Amino acid sequence: MTILILGLVLFLGVHSVRIVADDWRTATRARIGEKAWKGIYSLVSLAGLGLIIYGFGLARQEPVVVWSPPMALRHIAILLVAIAIILLTASHVPRNSIKARLHHPMVLGVKTWAFAHLLANGKLHDIVLFGAFLVWAALDFRSARKRDAAAGTVYPAGTGAATAVTVVAGLVVFAVFGLFLHGPLIGVRPIP
Repeated sequence: MTILILGLVLFLGVHSVRIVADDWRTATRARIGEKAWKGIYSLVSLAGLGLIIYGFGLARQEPVVVWSPPMALRHIAILLVAIAIILLTASHVPRNSIKARLHHPMVLGVKTWAFAHLLANGKLHDIVLFGAFLVWAALDFRSARKRDAAAGTVYPAGTGAATAVTVVAGLVVFAVFGLFLHGPLIGVRPIP
């Protein structure tokens, strides 16, 4: 569990700099340059992600069961993950109404994904992993909304076509990952 927690500290820590030290981040980027900042950020993120994956795998070998979720929560989790993937897709499709309305759909997607996995999993390593992502996403969303308000950020209106593309693409990604990739990559088949 220590390796998992270390990975979470590195990965979520570097992704939290803007939440807790935005002025320092801005000054450091100006001092060392955009490319150097992105390089360091990427290396720390990759190291953290690698430790999360490795640590999670180790923790799964000796699971500690905290609670056993009822089957109904697993079905709800599948629906929530579909919504989460649509939200993640919305962050990449220009001029969609989801991004126009929610402003930070990627962070909301992470929050929804983490919450869904907390509903469906009751082992300690699951609670640590998904709980950490849920807390981070909640803090990051609040911070991003405050930055938007302070800067007077206005998001462009979405179009019906872009929104339809977003939803369809998100559902296709959800179906492909849920039906074909989640089992081989994660070891759990959420959709039989």
